[in-house]
Amino acid sequence: MNERRSTTQVEYSDLPPEFHQWKWRILIAFCVFYAFNYLGRFNFSLVQYAVIQDLGITRVDTGWINSWMFWGFAFGDLVFGRIAERVGYKNTILFAAITTSLFNFIASFGNSITTLAIPWAVVGFVNAATWGPGLGLVAQWWPRRERGQAIGLVGTAAGIALLIVWAVVPWTAAQYGWRMAIRYPPMIIAVLGIIFYFIAKDRPAELNLPEYRESDEVSREAEAAGSDSEHGLKAYFHLMTNLRFFLACHVKGLDNVVRYGVVSWAPLYYAQAGGFNLKEMGLLTFAYPLGYLFGPIFGGIISDRFFKSNRSIVIILAAFLSAAAMMGIAYAPADNIPLAIILLIVGGFCVNMSTVQALGVDLAGRRLAGTAAGVLDAHGYIYGALQAIFFGWLSLAISNGWFWVFTAMAASRFIAVLLVWRVRA
Repeated sequence: MNERRSTTQVEYSDLPPEFHQWKWRILIAFCVFYAFNYLGRFNFSLVQYAVIQDLGITRVDTGWINSWMFWGFAFGDLVFGRIAERVGYKNTILFAAITTSLFNFIASFGNSITTLAIPWAVVGFVNAATWGPGLGLVAQWWPRRERGQAIGLVGTAAGIALLIVWAVVPWTAAQYGWRMAIRYPPMIIAVLGIIFYFIAKDRPAELNLPEYRESDEVSREAEAAGSDSEHGLKAYFHLMTNLRFFLACHVKGLDNVVRYGVVSWAPLYYAQAGGFNLKEMGLLTFAYPLGYLFGPIFGGIISDRFFKSNRSIVIILAAFLSAAAMMGIAYAPADNIPLAIILLIVGGFCVNMSTVQALGVDLAGRRLAGTAAGVLDAHGYIYGALQAIFFGWLSLAISNGWFWVFTAMAASRFIAVLLVWRVRA
């Protein structure tokens, strides 16, 4: 068990310099680790075209396989944030890193829908132990007043992760085959997870440092309200009976309809509708993670500095702009490379400047941050799993299916606006 040592709380402005050095050390170390994490999670999406050709299956089949990863990740999200609050954040992240590498290796030997889907579901489950525990760890060092930019930097690390997986996996698949692309690159995750374990500290008390005293009303009240719900299943009941947190969970889900809808389907769309080969498709759709790279940190900074850590305003802005980008993709010719690049960059930037992940942690407070981040993200992956199935079917079921796929993504953004309007935090 990870027993929390008793510690004092002081005003954020009165914390010693050593605290601020450690908060940056831990944040940067986690971001470096996470920047390579997608080599073991979104690699399959980028080799779908090769898998379809090699195994003689359809994009409905690969959509189904991919959905198993989303379901696995959703279930992992639900449990690992809570587990990490009991056994330690960095312990849980180490477990995730090693097992993600292992089950990618196993999945690379799959030769049927079943033998790919089962290990891929396990990959999703164990890899979820990087996210909720990671944000829970960050929340121990970063208060609400600066949490938007801190979690935004983690989001930018996720953008870098997309750039890396987009650069490495299509090239590896083109040179050595799709099996090698999901067998060897993920091994770096285990190496970095071990390094992170020896760098990080779960809480300031481990260094005999004081904790910050939460000065912002939203998180201060959340921590007071949740003080009796830090053990067992009470944490889940406490969070899910909070209407604002409940709505934020579904906003996160609708965000992921677009965020991972583009990751899952843009490569295949441009390969099939645009007529690009695997390497050309990888270079073209590299534009999406390029936009993703700057969106999260931009959203976090403007939320903290210009809107006094109010996340809802930025989420609404991100929703409207990303809806416009999705409609642009729907109407633009798939073989128009310059326009496709612009739309993917804008779409990647706008959908990922949403600060909903910081909002979820804000509404829970630091003690339940891991659970909150996991539960919120679980909703995101449930929606992500559903989009993988639904859009795979939609693209084939009706005439001009790809147009309706991206139109549906745009429509989901307006539903998100209606929900977050009720949160106002």
